[in-house]
Amino acid sequence: MSATKQQVLMYHSIDHFEEDPYLITVKPQRFAAQMRWLSRRGLRGVSMRDLLDAQRSGTAGRLVGLTFDDGYADFVTHALPVLLRHGFTGTVFAVTGRLGGDNAWDPLGPRKPLMTAEQLREVAAHGMEIGSHTLTHASLAGAPAADVRHQVEASRIELEGILGRPVTGLAYPYGHADDEAVEAVRAAGYGYACGIRPHAAGPHNLPRTHVGERDNPLRLHAKRALHRWTWGRGR
Repeated sequence: MSATKQQVLMYHSIDHFEEDPYLITVKPQRFAAQMRWLSRRGLRGVSMRDLLDAQRSGTAGRLVGLTFDDGYADFVTHALPVLLRHGFTGTVFAVTGRLGGDNAWDPLGPRKPLMTAEQLREVAAHGMEIGSHTLTHASLAGAPAADVRHQVEASRIELEGILGRPVTGLAYPYGHADDEAVEAVRAAGYGYACGIRPHAAGPHNLPRTHVGERDNPLRLHAKRALHRWTWGRGR
């Protein structure tokens, strides 16, 4: 199985906004248009779990991974209905130590509510995958080994207790992952992990394409072409 064959889109918050200093928010109308763009091109958005299963069986040809970092509560109100309307799935990477709280790790910009444990169960019941984004949204690259282990192991245990099912995926906060962090994630039992643009991609540091408010059809087409050029085997 190739770790980089299919494109994976990286979202964060889907909501209306007046300020967005970290460029992590996509307005609901824009998100809906982006999902229509995929559908009209004969592409289907899926969770990482579904994407990797399809890669193993050789049936991933027109699939695109959809991921949502941080676990913002606006996923429930603005993203989930659109995904269900198109028959898409997605993966939400939740910060388990902040469930029901907000994005306190961002010093600038508005405070954004995060999903509660009950909301995670709700979206999982609709076919979405839930993965870990660590306990506190800590950068793992260069962190003490004991801290990294705690962040990745404890967050997985907590999510599995909430969901009553195995949790196999993780996304590195900020996309930061060095060799030690990747090995810690593998040793913790995760089947895969998502980064952003790793220097060497593998199942525990998968590349993703950031999607933002400015990404109209032309820009989405360009980003898809860039993914194929960079990783060589996308369709």
